[in-house]
Amino acid sequence: MASARSPRRISPGVHLFALPALAVYGVFVLYPIVTTLVNSFFEFRGMRRGDWIGLDNFRTLFTTAPLNERVLNALGNNVVLFLASMVGLVIAFVLAALLHQLTAGREFFKAAYFLPRLLSLIVVGFLWQLILSPRSGALNGLFDAMGLGFLSHAWLATPRSALAAVAAVGIWHSIGFAILVFLAAMQAIPNNIYEAARIDGASPWRIMMSITFPLTRSAWMILTVLGFIGAFETFDLVYAMQGVTGAPYYGTDTLGLLFYRLAFGGEGGTAAIGLGSALALAMLVLMAGVSLLTVRAFRPGRD
Repeated sequence: MASARSPRRISPGVHLFALPALAVYGVFVLYPIVTTLVNSFFEFRGMRRGDWIGLDNFRTLFTTAPLNERVLNALGNNVVLFLASMVGLVIAFVLAALLHQLTAGREFFKAAYFLPRLLSLIVVGFLWQLILSPRSGALNGLFDAMGLGFLSHAWLATPRSALAAVAAVGIWHSIGFAILVFLAAMQAIPNNIYEAARIDGASPWRIMMSITFPLTRSAWMILTVLGFIGAFETFDLVYAMQGVTGAPYYGTDTLGLLFYRLAFGGEGGTAAIGLGSALALAMLVLMAGVSLLTVRAFRPGRD
């Protein structure tokens, strides 16, 4: 009788191969986080760190007008962008379910939907700024050519329509990735489950809600967390389309833009690195906390 093989021992030197990756992670991730944490408790005079002031930066950020109003406004816009991303996930789920039924042309549609994701958000922002231009934009020109001139609008000129336009562009840019994730999750579901449901007389809607949706829970969890983090990190798309103040009248302002203005002198005319660090730390805590709650909410066995 052959003896059981002993576990293969890994040489201690193998772990050294992880050091370059750990060094890069430490320099570009851990060090900025720790520096931000420390800076948020200090007063700054220009670029020089001053005295320890404890939680004063946080008090100023959340209780002093008009800064606290800017924070609440930007937070509300970030929440709207997140809710819009969830609408995009629903659309992506439906499109993925339709693609899952295709027997021909699936690869073409997958590539077509994913193509916008390959573009930089800065490029996307400038491109859509031109498309949505009220006078020379392609969208209003298309409406005029179709005899639907009454639908023409200065899309980026009012706070409500500008935020909606930014949200729509964000969905257009990211929906292809969500479709691929959902489609991969659907293709991992055994076909005999669908066949048994059809034999039992289940309708397509019932199959989607009782089989496809529950069995793609992990995909929903991943995309929801990524959507939340992406919505609260929004900077480059709004910066390209509406500028650093989130025009018009801060209607598209986000926490990322507000942090940029605080840290580099665009809010009030002088740099406030301590306030910017406090805001960045608050954003980090918020994103980490909500992400953990989302993972727990989607944990298997929780209905």
